[in-house]
Amino acid sequence: MDMNTVLAIAGVIVVAIVVIALSVWLGKSRKRDLDRAMGKTAPDDKRTRDAKAAADARLTAEAEAAKESEKAGGAAAGTAATGKSAADAESVSPAAKPAAAESTPEPAKTETPESVGSRLTRLKAKLAKSGNPFGKALFDILAKDNLSESDWEDVEDTLLLADVGAEASAQLVEDLKTDVRITGKADPAEVRATLKDKLLDLVGRDTDRRLNVEKPGANKPGVIIMVGVNGTGKTTTAGKLARLFVSEDKQVIMGAADTFRAAAADQLETWGARVNVPVVRADKDGADPASVAFEASAKAKEANADVLIIDTAGRLQNKANLMDELGKIHRVTEKNLPVDEVLLVLDATTGQNGMAQAKVFAEAIGITGVVLSKLDGSAKGGIVISVQKELGVPVKLVGLGEGPDDLAPFDPEGFVDGILA
Repeated sequence: MDMNTVLAIAGVIVVAIVVIALSVWLGKSRKRDLDRAMGKTAPDDKRTRDAKAAADARLTAEAEAAKESEKAGGAAAGTAATGKSAADAESVSPAAKPAAAESTPEPAKTETPESVGSRLTRLKAKLAKSGNPFGKALFDILAKDNLSESDWEDVEDTLLLADVGAEASAQLVEDLKTDVRITGKADPAEVRATLKDKLLDLVGRDTDRRLNVEKPGANKPGVIIMVGVNGTGKTTTAGKLARLFVSEDKQVIMGAADTFRAAAADQLETWGARVNVPVVRADKDGADPASVAFEASAKAKEANADVLIIDTAGRLQNKANLMDELGKIHRVTEKNLPVDEVLLVLDATTGQNGMAQAKVFAEAIGITGVVLSKLDGSAKGGIVISVQKELGVPVKLVGLGEGPDDLAPFDPEGFVDGILA
């Protein structure tokens, strides 16, 4: 073996030894670092040792404080158990009550709607206090000793301003002119009685204003479709109507077929939740309203509910589109249940301006009754007369406020008494 070979072998051995030594050193260093990280070996520097000692002292102090707190809590609990001081127990454990409240949440309370009789009395009183009962103005004119032609013109003007309508106003003036109780200089009591009779004739004292779903032999479930332009209070009226039926112990289901307006279904669900009435709605906004009506009618039939109320959209891309959609809802619903009632909701404060809208709905879908919302002090009571004369269907329900139970069956005598009060 020559010298070069020996030197090469020796070099390889030296390099191997160096590599092994470095590996051992690095392994120990890594283990030491790992131990430090795991807390097994304390670092050697004085600053770290001091910090560790301070942390240990703080932990010990906190542990002792916790033990003292437990002792104090036990003593307070004992005091509360013996009835000495409930207030002391609350001060020791302030988090106890919120925790208990979370574990036993208070169930939502279902509201009890106002009865029909109570509603009629209250609504009549509201009407009497309203700021625009046209009957008072008529009485003031007719109670004069001598009625001139100018007075009769004032009577007609008062009727027109009250939205009675031109034809009905002319008819009423003519009837009053020929009544001897008015022209014969009668006393105020007779004038009031005459005026009441004439107004009742115009309003329709013998008109059948019952909802079709409440007539003898009505279908079960009875189906009501609510129609009308947005802004008239249609969805709100649907919710109030559900409350009215609940007050009569009827089982009600509502269908949110107004999928055009984003908040309509949420609004209807809020009304339903207050009186425990389920609402059938689409999974997303803009869904097919007819499919919602179909599903709602199927569920009402399955549940054998007393009444199904379907809320519809009051605005789509154009008038023709809206009317086509309403017709489709009507047809699809009747695949499951016959439709008993189509109620048109009108804002009474719009007066004659709302009549054009009403005629469109009447021609397109065939309404069976009218609901006058907002018939309060800002409305003109004559709208009751004109809407019936123009549409040929009765006013069946009226609303006189924003309250949840401010909706009641229309009572002609109560209405006339209210505006003459």
